Amino acid sequence: QVRLVESGGGSVQAGGSLRLSCVVSGYAVMRNCMGWFRQAPGREREGVAVICADDRVYYDDSVKGRFTISQDNAKTTVDLQMNDLKPEDTALYYCAAHWGWSGASWNNPNRYSHWGQGTQVTVTS
Repeated sequence: QVRLVESGGGSVQAGGSLRLSCVVSGYAVMRNCMGWFRQAPGREREGVAVICADDRVYYDDSVKGRFTISQDNAKTTVDLQMNDLKPEDTALYYCAAHWGWSGASWNNPNRYSHWGQGTQVTVTS
């Protein structure tokens, strides 16, 4: 059974940094893309950053230059380093992963078959 387990998150003042980590386990075939979405109260879930097995990376425009996504050589762990955090980054952050090819956009939640439980990130001004 595939599991995605997130760690990191917490509360930080504006301008601060946090690091999220997600570990995937329980699969027999290498996953394709894996990354982070977030959802703030009253808003839709949105893609933040994704990295694929071939090292392609995607970022939402709102986090470019501030967030960096990376993965280990075994492709089991994906980290999101978040710098210069802003109050608008406050949300529940979810790890997501999919296997195989998909024609959906990288930031379409429907592309991802497996999700973590979410970890809260709160940025205070």
